[in-house]
Amino acid sequence: MDRAVEHFDVLIVGAGLSGVGAGVHLHENCPTKTYAILESRADMGGTWDLFRYPGVRSDSDMHTLGYMFKPWVAEKSIADGPAILDYVKEAAAECGVAKHIRFHHTVKTASWSAADSTWTVTAERGAGDEAVKFTCNFLYMCSGYYNYRQPFDAQFQGVDAFKGTVIHPQFWPENLDYSGKKVVVIGSGATAMTLVPAMAKDAGQVTMLQRSPTYVVSRPAADAIANRLRKVLPERLAYAITRWKNVTMQQVGFKQIRAKPDKIKAMLLGAVRKELGPDYDVETHFTPRYNPWDQRLCLVPDSDLFAAIRSGKADVVTDHIDRFDATGIKLKSGQHLDADIIVTATGLNLEILGGVAFDLDGAPVDFSQTWSYKGMMYSDVPNMASVFGYINASWTLRADLLSQFVCRLLNHMDQVHASEVAPRLRAKDKDMQALPWIQDFTAGYMQRGMHRFPKQGDRDPWTNPQNYGRDKKMFRTGALEDGVLAFTSPVAAALAERQPALHAAE
Repeated sequence: MDRAVEHFDVLIVGAGLSGVGAGVHLHENCPTKTYAILESRADMGGTWDLFRYPGVRSDSDMHTLGYMFKPWVAEKSIADGPAILDYVKEAAAECGVAKHIRFHHTVKTASWSAADSTWTVTAERGAGDEAVKFTCNFLYMCSGYYNYRQPFDAQFQGVDAFKGTVIHPQFWPENLDYSGKKVVVIGSGATAMTLVPAMAKDAGQVTMLQRSPTYVVSRPAADAIANRLRKVLPERLAYAITRWKNVTMQQVGFKQIRAKPDKIKAMLLGAVRKELGPDYDVETHFTPRYNPWDQRLCLVPDSDLFAAIRSGKADVVTDHIDRFDATGIKLKSGQHLDADIIVTATGLNLEILGGVAFDLDGAPVDFSQTWSYKGMMYSDVPNMASVFGYINASWTLRADLLSQFVCRLLNHMDQVHASEVAPRLRAKDKDMQALPWIQDFTAGYMQRGMHRFPKQGDRDPWTNPQNYGRDKKMFRTGALEDGVLAFTSPVAAALAERQPALHAAE
């Protein structure tokens, strides 16, 4: 093997919330495995290092978005971005993961060699003028689900005519002064819901411009029960109880919403009316055309969005954009929104496996033509898994489970002396109905990119359950030898076949 090429048992791609967590799980459950984490950015944290816009925060509670192995002990459970980034860095430092991270390494290609059961991973180091290679036995993709370099471009007409500043939240400029300015935030998702109240504190006026409304629910930023439990119980026990409580509430709430959408819709809209008063046009600005959880609910902590609207510093306009002009945005209704700053919070571009180009012995892999195994592996692709969290609960709940499963998989491979593992379709699976990788979720960013993702089958284990209760059993205790995962040792077998011939030659 080329001495210039470093080899690891496991390579993790991405040092965000998932990648750092994966490193901790490997450290604790596979202590003999060598590993490195390749991160394209200058620091760890992923999303929480990338996004720097005002008010950036979690859109779910940190007792479930946090790691299973590290209690969240801050008073606020709906935490801001810097606090979450500190938490990730603490986890990396406490468990010795930080020293395994190679920053400024952008993975470009991953090539599988059946001859030696290894992946060769090529990355660009630094500014991209140096290519470096690594080899590994197992590749674990923790690179998230959206393109860090290119957000969704809604292609608004006349943008160049606007004399003010146009910003996308993914590339927020440092030291932007918006005090006293007229700001229009285009969008109605979590980012827009966060930006509007945060900017309204200093801006002259902030308008949230949306094509259609989103369901919005207010919750306290602090979890009073969690904070009380920490005062009387050991930290880890208090965290475990709070985590169980919140997971249970999420699951029960999601089931109720799916079972009784009209009832829940009435409750959600009633809460908004209570916040904004009887004269506010809730029907126009906060009543979506879809049922709750066909897209994610938008969480606003301590009613901050509603407070900003009540104060008069923020307002909501529901309309369609005709074009930008020199002084703002002309709407199709004929209304004009004056603006000094326009923020295009119009969404993300989905990206599968960090945009890495994969090949198996030189044959390119089109992941849209593969079948998803448990929402984490891909049919006929050996020694590789990836993390994709929940759309209906906190991301890290699933990321933790997947890393536990990967560790079980690696340890089992050692036990059975296997150098390869890959999901293989059984004869009875050949007639499976092909379903979208994520079902019953109509968010625009998902619909735009879902064609690039693998197919989901109509039977286990070719499904992506998106159900924490079901996933816990499947990933923690489910059989590894399930008739689908094929554990093989082709290199050892080839050597064994050669031995008689070598002895005969002697």
